[in-house]
Amino acid sequence: MSAQMPFADFQKSTAGAAPPPGLGGALRALWLDAAGRWDEAHAAAQAAGGKDGAWVHAYLHRKEEDEMNAGYWYVRAGQPAATGALAAEWEAITRALLGKL
Repeated sequence: MSAQMPFADFQKSTAGAAPPPGLGGALRALWLDAAGRWDEAHAAAQAAGGKDGAWVHAYLHRKEEDEMNAGYWYVRAGQPAATGALAAEWEAITRALLGKL
């Protein structure tokens, strides 16, 4: 994806059948999570690798209430462990990753 996608557009796209083309693995994982496809989101986060994939991976494990596993992935991502609302964390990660496009 060559141009930055606004957060609102990304969020609206989660009502569709498939993620927008050209998303990196971490953003694809966030899209899949928002679409209610946790298992696919987890696989995409794992496949994404790197710090971005680890950050999404941490969020996903926190969402499933596996705090120990989430903590491991937050360290791998170089991010502080989140403690706020899951929806707020999803938005913060999404906005950060969209800002890298």
